Amino acid sequence: MIRSSLLLLALACAAPAAGDLVYDGPLAPHLGEPSLEVQPLFESERFPNIVATKGGALVATFGNKRVRVRRSEDGGRSWGPEIVVADPGFHGGGTTVDERSGDLLVFVEEAHPPAPLTLYRSRDEGLSWAPDEGTEIAPDSHGHLPSMHMNEKGVTLLRGPHAGRLLRPTRYYGTKNSREEWPNHYTNAIYSDDGGRTWQTSEPFPENGTGEAALAELADGRIYYNSRVHWQERPQNTRRRHAFSDDGGRSWSGFAVVEILPDGTQDRSYGLMGGLDRLPVEGRDILVFSNIDTEGSDRERGTVWASFDGGRTWPVKRLVEEGRFAYSALVAGRPGTAGEGWIYLHYEGGREKTASSIARFNLAWILAGEGTGDGSVPDWVRP
Repeated sequence: MIRSSLLLLALACAAPAAGDLVYDGPLAPHLGEPSLEVQPLFESERFPNIVATKGGALVATFGNKRVRVRRSEDGGRSWGPEIVVADPGFHGGGTTVDERSGDLLVFVEEAHPPAPLTLYRSRDEGLSWAPDEGTEIAPDSHGHLPSMHMNEKGVTLLRGPHAGRLLRPTRYYGTKNSREEWPNHYTNAIYSDDGGRTWQTSEPFPENGTGEAALAELADGRIYYNSRVHWQERPQNTRRRHAFSDDGGRSWSGFAVVEILPDGTQDRSYGLMGGLDRLPVEGRDILVFSNIDTEGSDRERGTVWASFDGGRTWPVKRLVEEGRFAYSALVAGRPGTAGEGWIYLHYEGGREKTASSIARFNLAWILAGEGTGDGSVPDWVRP
């Protein structure tokens, strides 16, 4: 089990030089003919993540009774059989690729949090998994230990003085997940500079009543953080929130309500886990975001939005899934691999009676969608 620690933990290894880990490539592979493909992935349970390994494989994680993965080595055209990470286990989100070692990290809680937590590690691109014994997480400045569930994937920072740092969104649940406790909830993050053996907890996100977040490192090394709302009393509680970090994910500033991005159904008092990723395009901050785009009471009409300025505006969107669509996660394929130029959306629901589906599309397909009125698509991205 992961043990808490009140001590500040020394770095176990020096971070690599800035730029050593960057794998951005050209824009061209993301354009070309618009394309969308959708197929079922998992048949039961909940809670999706998806990552692209250093070797180019795609690894989708899932499960609230047994945590499992499925892998693709051909850019998402086909998927291998389920591999069990933990049985029993409750997927905590935040699946992370360590860009230094190539290890994959999966966070497994015993039950719906707050609950004991175990970190599982794969050293072979997701083919086999084992628990990490003795991993430590320090509480935040309020003395609160974070919970993992249910956030977007983690990242390795690739730029600046914190290059090599592992960073993943987390949350503080208060005493439990209940409406009366929602005002005490807040999102945050944990970060590790020693490959996931010890973790520090960031300062809280600048708004209580938030949970289930996503983050991405921008081209200048800042962190973009986008959060779900989880408290009905917050203003504009059906809109997403964002903030930024200039210190490698230790603290957050620049809080704003993202008025163009919906947060779940617009007739409820709480939002919905959304997906987020930055496309690996050199010198550009193209972000993609996923959630539902509906005024109704059902979780449906899964949609993706694109930003070309690091999350300041979101000028274009496109419907992926007309039917059932709930929690979702995003990742872009790596340059030089079978996934280059593709974006992968792992989401609960789909066109068949399945627990989760995987959509594979390119940026050109999003660009053929509809304008949102929030800024404009720049000329340099037009195919």
